[in-house]
Amino acid sequence: MSAPSVLIVGCGDVGGRLAKQLLASGWPVSGLRRSVGQLPEGVAAIAADLNDPRCPAAWPVDAPDYLVYSVAASQHDEAGYQAAYVDGLRNVLGWLAERKQAPRRLLFVSSSSVYAQKDGEWIDESAAVEPEGYSGKVMLEAERLALASGIPATIVRLTGIYGPGREWLLSQVRQGYRVTEEPPLYGNRIHAEDAAGLLAFLLKADHRGEALDDCYIGVDDAPAPLFDVVAWLREYMGVTQWSEQERVRRTGSKRCSNARARALGWAPQYPSYKEGYAAILAGSL
Repeated sequence: MSAPSVLIVGCGDVGGRLAKQLLASGWPVSGLRRSVGQLPEGVAAIAADLNDPRCPAAWPVDAPDYLVYSVAASQHDEAGYQAAYVDGLRNVLGWLAERKQAPRRLLFVSSSSVYAQKDGEWIDESAAVEPEGYSGKVMLEAERLALASGIPATIVRLTGIYGPGREWLLSQVRQGYRVTEEPPLYGNRIHAEDAAGLLAFLLKADHRGEALDDCYIGVDDAPAPLFDVVAWLREYMGVTQWSEQERVRRTGSKRCSNARARALGWAPQYPSYKEGYAAILAGSL
């Protein structure tokens, strides 16, 4: 029995890591992005602009067994999010319909921004989604589009992706980043390799015939107050200076649970920020 094929729309950081993991398992992978020169070796290239309604010339002749929609907005405003997550997904679904192709499952990579909880609550997939900002509202619209597509769909809400090339916090800590200790500002994280690993795990579980839920939260085992993360990083990196002002870039505070993904058998390679940041700082990735 041949391995199933996967089309990754938005084959960037997480999508590229997913492609490498699947290729290592013998799965044929196609990757769609504007700049195909940055695709991992072994990925069949599809050069396309998701905002162009015309089907790309290199679109697969045979229907992909799985479709993963893992894009990033090119501009961080409401119009940019709408174009990337809603309009782009609508175009891809249109191309599938035009070719009369029906993948076995669609994985839509979403975000925990759909949750608006602010008081350190524990959040799972059943929690209320009442986003206040444009990013969460647009992402929720895109999720609903995926679920109503007629293709069996699973939403994967990733949280605070970090990893090589995603080192904003490390840069800030080196500059003496100062945050308030009370009340605790809880944050949620997942290493980029674990984010890709969760997507690969779900695809393989579906291929084995296991029943998937319509939503999973992608997060490590240990949501933590930002103050604790900064304190640990300061000690680990030997930072002694402090900036003059407290700087906090976001206002949300919640703790996301990965219990549903773990119940399916998934486990993060980097269970907390300590293992993940230590690996980055050691240059092991």
